[in-house]
Amino acid sequence: MFETLTDKLTAVINSVSNKGSLSEKDIDETLKEVRRALLEADVNFKVARAFVSSIKEQLIGQDILSSITAGQHVVKVTNDELIKTLGGDSVELNKTEKHNSILMVGLNGSGKTTTSAKLAKHLSQSGQSVGLVAADVHRPAAIQQLTVLADEVGINLYEAGTEVSAAKVSLDGYELGKKRDFDWTIIDTAGRFQIDEELMDELAEIKNSVNPTEVLLVVDAMTGQESVNVAQDFHDRIGLTGLVLTKMDGDARGGAALSITSVTGIPVKYIGVGERIDALEKFHPDRLASRILGMGDVLTLAEKAQATFDQDQMADLEQKMKQATFDLEDFLGQMQAVKKMGSIGQLLEMVPGFSMMKGKVDSDDLEGRHMVKAESIIYSMTPEERSKPEIIGGSRRKRIAKGSGTSAQDVNQLLNQFKQVRKMMKEMSSPGGQKKMMRMLSQKGNPFGF
Repeated sequence: MFETLTDKLTAVINSVSNKGSLSEKDIDETLKEVRRALLEADVNFKVARAFVSSIKEQLIGQDILSSITAGQHVVKVTNDELIKTLGGDSVELNKTEKHNSILMVGLNGSGKTTTSAKLAKHLSQSGQSVGLVAADVHRPAAIQQLTVLADEVGINLYEAGTEVSAAKVSLDGYELGKKRDFDWTIIDTAGRFQIDEELMDELAEIKNSVNPTEVLLVVDAMTGQESVNVAQDFHDRIGLTGLVLTKMDGDARGGAALSITSVTGIPVKYIGVGERIDALEKFHPDRLASRILGMGDVLTLAEKAQATFDQDQMADLEQKMKQATFDLEDFLGQMQAVKKMGSIGQLLEMVPGFSMMKGKVDSDDLEGRHMVKAESIIYSMTPEERSKPEIIGGSRRKRIAKGSGTSAQDVNQLLNQFKQVRKMMKEMSSPGGQKKMMRMLSQKGNPFGF
């Protein structure tokens, strides 16, 4: 997420973060590079200009040029300004009634239908009852897609085919949700490849018939500044209450996320961070600002871990870490749990300081290809071999390699990496363990090997 922008901003910030005093020339040169990084990330030029001007005003105005903490203050002011530019505070869905509805709108290709199902799952996991409505009556494929997704997440879906008007389908689906006492009814509407009168008239008719609690525009973050224009057009014509930025896990330069709320005044409420049905996160400006500046996002990482890992299993794992009895069966279980949380690259972005050593980690590790290979190797082992990897000799390595479609060298590499992981886990369970882990990572790249 924002890899290029993060690299450039952290390089600029790091150049002054350890300085005691700063001259006005130092500040001007630093902010010139910050502005350049923002513009290269496709941030709206007015937003970039206001961003840099505000930082300079705060730095000069607070008379920190000769302060012994001047460098650190630059980091703080930049972080605060990023949070402000991203919207300031996270904004909840506006749940005002016993039964509420969400109108999902957007252009074709933005991921609107998938996002509707993701949001349904997200709300359901928080203990709220949800229903979906397939109101894209122009594309049978969209109805079929939502049917499949609704089955996958276990959400009730109302659809009436393509012979009924979108407004009637939406109203009937909403009334059914009301009758079933759902907390939310999410209505997936039709999109177009560009904004036109026909699309807006249909959306206006649906909005007038249902009177939705929320109107969320789903925007592809990879479209850059064009997404800002799209959001403004939708808002001017039908009125929006929030935004969902999709494909934030791709090579988006970041311009949309950094510009869209400043330009339109519409808050981002969720971000899509992957293709998986659970890859939707509530938008927290402070956490994203921290990620952009390479300072990690420990809170989101902790929330993902809490939702993924069973507490009893974690307590058992902690004991095994302390006693160095962590085996390959545990290793396999942890890899599978980590996969549920997202890609390795996404998770490591949330680790403070990781951006500084990201280049030392193999791209196969970040994308999880080594993890898939490791799983295949472990699955080819017997239960005894998983619990006592030290018994695996030459003949066993050959058998395991053949069964997993890998080589004996791959098996040997996994076993060596497993030893490193077990050693690292023991280190982490000791006082000062996290600092030791960061030191080991900086020296060896990624000793996990997955």
